[in-house]
Amino acid sequence: MKITVVGAGAVGASCAEYIALKDFASEVVLLDIKEGFAEGKAMDLMQTASLNGFDTKITGVTGDYSQTAGSHVAVITSGIPRKPGMTREELIGINAGIVKDVATQLVAHSPEVILIVVSNPMDTMTYLAHKSLGLPKHRIIGMGGALDSARFKYRLAEALGAPISDVDGMVIGGHSDTGMVPLIRLATRNSMPVHSFLGQAQLDDIVEQTKVGGATLTKLLGTSAWYAPGAAVSSMVQAIACDQKKVFPCSVMLDGQYGFEDICLGVPVVIGKNGIEQIIEIELSPEEKDKMKDSAEGVRSVNDLLQL
Repeated sequence: MKITVVGAGAVGASCAEYIALKDFASEVVLLDIKEGFAEGKAMDLMQTASLNGFDTKITGVTGDYSQTAGSHVAVITSGIPRKPGMTREELIGINAGIVKDVATQLVAHSPEVILIVVSNPMDTMTYLAHKSLGLPKHRIIGMGGALDSARFKYRLAEALGAPISDVDGMVIGGHSDTGMVPLIRLATRNSMPVHSFLGQAQLDDIVEQTKVGGATLTKLLGTSAWYAPGAAVSSMVQAIACDQKKVFPCSVMLDGQYGFEDICLGVPVVIGKNGIEQIIEIELSPEEKDKMKDSAEGVRSVNDLLQL
């Protein structure tokens, strides 16, 4: 099975590495617009193959989308970070143009491809892909919730002093500091509610630390994180490629689910060979419903900046 990752930066290269390490794909095409950059990353990664024991072929390409033809899944990490003095409107305008062009090129060469959008603002870029391409809804997926939930589980395990394999939890809503809705009420340690182990102040702190997870890392690193985002995307790609029917919270186009329409928002879905195979509607508390409404309003305000 052939997988394409567009954008050979830290997130894209990490995603390609994790896919290769899991050894479920025959080929990963790593594409970038910077001359020789993807080729160099691919060569470096291929020189780890004998050491790490994988047979996946990683191919680097500069701007030639014909090399992506026949891809079953394509990951879009392209875009620029917000720079000092740049307005949100300017950032969205630039990234929207990039994501639209990339998505169009991918579909032109792989008409049946399933797209995973990572570029920020992720919920809005996922929405743009839907509006620009007109593909079936199950074939366009936004990554955010899978990453946010991984960060949530990290904070839960840290507070509990427990191995992370004992912990489960989910984050829904928009992929932003203000839009995330960590479902602390439903979080568990080995099937037991975490509120059996932790006090309310600790639970509130976990929620807040989860919501600023990306910003915390940016402050520490001086740039955006890449290991966890790459791992989150690779897990989603594997669920599709191996038809695992795994549940991830992902940004998907809603058509009445959770009371929302014409918006991409993070909710739990089953992912398999067809992409999104089921949107799962869980019963939310009144407080969680209110937080989802606030999250949706925030996402819509960003969507309104698109020039559709």
